[in-house]
Amino acid sequence: MPDSRRSQLLTAAYDYVLEHGLSDMSLRPLAKATGTSPRVLLYLFGSKDELVREILAKGREEQLRLVAGVAAAGGGFEEVVARVWAYVSAPEQRATIRLFFEAYVASLRSEPGPWRDFARRSVHDWLTLLIDAQPGVPRQQAEARATRTLAQLRGLLLDLLACDEPDRLPAPDPAS
Repeated sequence: MPDSRRSQLLTAAYDYVLEHGLSDMSLRPLAKATGTSPRVLLYLFGSKDELVREILAKGREEQLRLVAGVAAAGGGFEEVVARVWAYVSAPEQRATIRLFFEAYVASLRSEPGPWRDFARRSVHDWLTLLIDAQPGVPRQQAEARATRTLAQLRGLLLDLLACDEPDRLPAPDPAS
């Protein structure tokens, strides 16, 4: 039963963070919103930092699973990138992308925290996905193209979050 309750609370905490953000997350409001107590959260997750780590891991895994599914639909690299862009830039993904960048930037801080290595792991996760979408391309060339495309994706997504002008922001151009 505790594993089931833990899983339910992790999902509820993830949903809460999508709506309220991560940087100012406090256990009391989170516990109230998820129908539990701070004490139960600490019992099930060990610490606030561990809960945050698990929320971030859940977000990364979920996003990667969905994006990998979009990418697996096949087609050339340009088609894959266009479909991935359409998915991650959709209005219903804004909260997930906002959380991604909040954790990404927090992981660049010098002090350790629950977001440690989030950016590095995310970069490698996405590079793997983009490299795999280029079968038959020599590894060095595929990695360089994936790196440029990933940088475009991140930059365009940041602009989208900042300005909410989707018509101004085209899909990344993997050819450049």
